[in-house]
Amino acid sequence: MLSVAYSAGISLNFVEKRYTKPCLVNHRKFFGNYSSVAFSGAQRFGSLRYPVIGAPSHASGSQSFSGVFKILAQSSVNSGSFSGGGVSESIGSEERVVVLVIGGGGREHALCHALKRSPSCDAVFCAPGNAGISNSGDATCISDLDILDCSAVISFCRKWGVGLVVVGPEAPLVAGLANELVKAGIPTFGPSSDAAALEGSKDFMKKLCDKYGIPTAKYQTFTDATDAKKYIQQQGVPIVIKADGLAAGKGVIVAMTLEEAYEAVDSMLVKGVFGSAGSQVIVEEFLEGEEASFFALVDGENAIPLESAQDHKRVGDGDTGPNTGGMGAYSPAPILTEELQSLVMRSIISPTVKGMLAEGCKFVGVLYAGLMIEKKSGLPKLIEYNVRFGDPECQVLMVRLESDLAQVLLAACRGELSRVSLRWSPGSAMVVVMASRGYPGAYEKGTVIRNLEEAELVAPSVKIFHAGTAFDSDGNIIATGGRVLGVTATGRDIEEARERAYQAVEEINWPEGFYRRDIGWRALPHRQLAAKG
Repeated sequence: MLSVAYSAGISLNFVEKRYTKPCLVNHRKFFGNYSSVAFSGAQRFGSLRYPVIGAPSHASGSQSFSGVFKILAQSSVNSGSFSGGGVSESIGSEERVVVLVIGGGGREHALCHALKRSPSCDAVFCAPGNAGISNSGDATCISDLDILDCSAVISFCRKWGVGLVVVGPEAPLVAGLANELVKAGIPTFGPSSDAAALEGSKDFMKKLCDKYGIPTAKYQTFTDATDAKKYIQQQGVPIVIKADGLAAGKGVIVAMTLEEAYEAVDSMLVKGVFGSAGSQVIVEEFLEGEEASFFALVDGENAIPLESAQDHKRVGDGDTGPNTGGMGAYSPAPILTEELQSLVMRSIISPTVKGMLAEGCKFVGVLYAGLMIEKKSGLPKLIEYNVRFGDPECQVLMVRLESDLAQVLLAACRGELSRVSLRWSPGSAMVVVMASRGYPGAYEKGTVIRNLEEAELVAPSVKIFHAGTAFDSDGNIIATGGRVLGVTATGRDIEEARERAYQAVEEINWPEGFYRRDIGWRALPHRQLAAKG
């Protein structure tokens, strides 16, 4: 039985006792090569086929640390702004859990940050994680765990007593990681590979909408380029061409001319630029209006909405330039009024959950609905589904969430969401994404980023989430991706959150980075109109 001594010199039983102070331990003796373990409270160790609608049913990098390392401890009493409220007593507020987050981007950093602050969460692991997650102490990063190797993930969970796995990115879900974890008896927040087809195949999603009356854009699916072009000519432009499968966020083309539309079809069906993901294309009606993101937690039969959020997809100010994974976001989103949110739940989310259950594809996880609030009708239509938290929307949602995230996600895994109500902080949150110059095209990797700690100190509400960072040989934080940082802040309203986020951005010394300067502009007219009314 391992005992460790902490700052007061008192020995405590590592397995059975709770501790509330930082403690030091020889990390290589007990934890192998992992440089830090983030704890909260008490620690206990203990070829793709999609369903057919209608068918029967270390630290990051190689940096090493010598001597001792600090276990970041936090008691359930002293747990930040988290009240633990919102989850009924029957779910068990005293239940302790060790969590493994799968992924290594900004979304996963935000999830780790919220889980670490959850009163019932004993420890947070993140695989593979990144330099920022490790450096911040928000989780222990397991960079050498192959997240596509189901047996390796299961073995890790059993070794470390993991009681909840949260799968961040879509690729492991579509590959069936959740299937294998659930089969091994490990509670997993994320859908099966069949249910992940909602994101993995746009044709699957569209057919589900057709069958269950879910409002979406008019469309046709094609595997032949000539047939697709004939349909495009009949429908006219603007028109939208989508690769059926996962294309890393690059498989959607909004064509304003026939030439652009034909080129998009040829690139996917003839040239095969997206491989098998583009072997089938969806040609879709162009919808005019304002986009919004809608998130709901689902336990297979029940769904509860998260707070509203809205992102900015275009790379340039004024929503110009090519689409990206998202250059910033804010919450709440004024366009998603309470009435509109209720309508989305009734007309889109609930029919989807019931339809998936009826099709034998029970969905457990988060449904991320990309919506278009049509200009002509003011009503929502479903553009696409993602089967994981959005990035960067997750960042603004997690800094506003006050409920115990670990218990909420466990409730979803157990089919108990009907007993859950979520608690959110008042005010607003905003994230501004800093990206490598050249993104979403070619960009330089390995550029050094400085003044990150100073940036987080410009206001008490600032948190910087890392998406694509690593350590260089000198221990500097360097950029390794396109979208690199999510500079996030909260405030009493959208204006204050925006001011704090941009103050922090301006403090960061990264000449090779860039960012949009107008994140949140859509929300400001809404506020002004509401004030006049």
